[in-house]
Amino acid sequence: MTPEKLAFENKKLEKRLCREVGRAIVDYHMIEEGDRVMVCLSGGKDSYGLLDILMKLQKRAPVNFELIAVNLDQKQPGFPDHVLPAYLSKLGIPYHIETQDTYSIVKEKIEPGKTMCSLCSRLRRGILYRVAKELGATKIALGHHRDDMLQTLFLNMFFGGKLKGMPAKLVSDNGEFMVIRPLAYVPEKDLIRWAEYREFPIIPCTLCGSQENLQRKQVGNLLRDWDKQFPGRLENMLHALQNVVPSHLMDRSLYPFQTLQTTGMANEDGDKAFDADDPVPPPVLADDEALNDEAALRAGNETRARAVIPIAAH
Repeated sequence: MTPEKLAFENKKLEKRLCREVGRAIVDYHMIEEGDRVMVCLSGGKDSYGLLDILMKLQKRAPVNFELIAVNLDQKQPGFPDHVLPAYLSKLGIPYHIETQDTYSIVKEKIEPGKTMCSLCSRLRRGILYRVAKELGATKIALGHHRDDMLQTLFLNMFFGGKLKGMPAKLVSDNGEFMVIRPLAYVPEKDLIRWAEYREFPIIPCTLCGSQENLQRKQVGNLLRDWDKQFPGRLENMLHALQNVVPSHLMDRSLYPFQTLQTTGMANEDGDKAFDADDPVPPPVLADDEALNDEAALRAGNETRARAVIPIAAH
């Protein structure tokens, strides 16, 4: 690929990332005027990408909001604790490094060979909630992307017996904070490309990254294989999470199956819905089309309580 072609492709990627992050923020009303957004930075490609795109959008947003990057140093052996402070200082963004030895706790409590993620996540979550309160944050932004959300859906189906995913926005466990996932519409492959282009100083996780047989990794490999064999399947899966039909599931708490009565009237949502596949929703605007849509987007911002970030990048 020529340097000119590479630059063109990277610019398209930037526009697509800004558009998809902006679209998620708009759809789920993630960021509002005066918000102080705590961006959780792990040192991995996803959180680096999240911070990078939010900083780009912050410059042209129709609302004013602050960003503060926070990293939890869990005292893993060999963790290069100089990398993130140097990177964040160079960016000129406010940041906070919280040091807590959760590594020793996890290693002590979890038997060798067992999955560490659950306990590690609980400890990390509690610490981050405390830090958010101390820093006066109104939103906590996490770097989970589209593929993470689909993996969670399948993990809960296969191993948890629940039709439950990872929402783009939710209230924290302690009820005090709004947790947002602005990368909800972004495929992992785009974040991989963006990290390579931006040359983020990636810090590998030595605590759980070496656990090759994790169920999440297995499901992730399954989804990647599907995406290669059937392009567009993962986009349809994400769309399905946004188009739930309770009457065609089996949860009695969501739909009154016990008291359901016949009406004598035709119902297009009845059993004839199984006679043919539902039409696939129209695709998202291509990059070039989206670039011409900023005026319409900005007009729409006023109807969404100005909790909107522009989609198109310039």
